[in-house]
Amino acid sequence: MTSELWTYRSDVRGSYAGDLDFSGYTVEATDGRIGHVDDATYDVGQSYVIVDTGPWIFGKKVMLPASTVTRIDPQARKLYVARTKEEIKNAPEFDEANYKESVYRDRLSEYYGRFPDGGGAGGTRSTVF
Repeated sequence: MTSELWTYRSDVRGSYAGDLDFSGYTVEATDGRIGHVDDATYDVGQSYVIVDTGPWIFGKKVMLPASTVTRIDPQARKLYVARTKEEIKNAPEFDEANYKESVYRDRLSEYYGRFPDGGGAGGTRSTVF
């Protein structure tokens, strides 16, 4: 598991990111809304965001490594990620029982590690605080 993948980008982390509770924030992929934050962690090298996709993927949850977060807008309560809806939809299924285990995270690292850094529209690297 690469810790860079599981670490918030320095331009996103900022001085406030660890102090914010992202629960309930709307999550925007590069091509539109994918759901809302159900849970997020800020552990160095092990951070992630769990997104409840609601009806978009039939009520499933997805786990995104922290490095996919490109921008946070606390005023609008939105979190932007550098992945498309299709990339997120095709990710390994969220494993509620084992999502904190290294084997599961390794699978996600392998999947998300295939994509180039950054994203398309909406994948900007500016943080709004």
